[in-house]
Amino acid sequence: MKNEQNSFIPINEKASSCCGSDCCSEPTSPTDAQDLKALVQDKYGAIARRAAGAAACCGDSMDYSIMADEYGDLTGYAPDADLKLGCGLPTEFAKIQPGQTVVDLGSGAGNDCFVARAETGPTGQVIGVDFTDDMLRKARANALKMGYNNVSFVKGDIENIPLPDATADVVVSNCVFNLVPDKRRAFAETYRILKPGGHFSISDIVLEGDLPLALQKDAEMYAGCVAGAIQMTDYLNLLQETSFQHLTIQKKKPIVLPAEVLARHLTPAGIADFSNRFGIYSITDYGEV
Repeated sequence: MKNEQNSFIPINEKASSCCGSDCCSEPTSPTDAQDLKALVQDKYGAIARRAAGAAACCGDSMDYSIMADEYGDLTGYAPDADLKLGCGLPTEFAKIQPGQTVVDLGSGAGNDCFVARAETGPTGQVIGVDFTDDMLRKARANALKMGYNNVSFVKGDIENIPLPDATADVVVSNCVFNLVPDKRRAFAETYRILKPGGHFSISDIVLEGDLPLALQKDAEMYAGCVAGAIQMTDYLNLLQETSFQHLTIQKKKPIVLPAEVLARHLTPAGIADFSNRFGIYSITDYGEV
């Protein structure tokens, strides 16, 4: 897998899909989507509770921090809000200006919100959207501790964002859209809440090649952002179909799954084949309304 850092690759035409027309189809049963969302709420709620001092669950087996980038050098970084759940640094590339309104979709404990607050300043506004109660409680406690009166957190699903049209100058998100069953709707909602001339910077996990079925069915892999990811070409096509302009890949990096994770599902020969034929990447992409 080739490591491409800070690549700034313009997306000028529709990417060529490597699979059939149904590869981006959404779950056919509402129960499928509901089950996936319940899984994410359960896993991420448990992570927030552990960060608040609760005991770990004996069933947890995935180290979600393996995809995270280091925030320590960014102004506004709040260690208590960094649960190592992201896969990029979208706020680093988001071109946030003083006084702007920034919306973070899937804000977790508030990590990217507080970095965005350092850039938009006291005259701006930062709104975090998350649908996990434990994460919202931790984020609000962090904002209170830091004394910010222009950083708020609202409960909501990014397939149906509870904000008015044209709210945001900038939307950021870190490793969240790959957790969403209906990605097309989530991108449409992102477009809806952006102001004319607004833009997004989003970090996500994407795939190149077919994920082995055993990994697709692993709940920990879904909550860890891998099993819910789609092909990179299909991801970029969804952005283009949503009418975003000037689409650019700002950064691309390979994600390497630990050998012990692969060994739970694949034979040694299967692991070698997986490593040679398959790629998991974090991309940070940019687009404008």
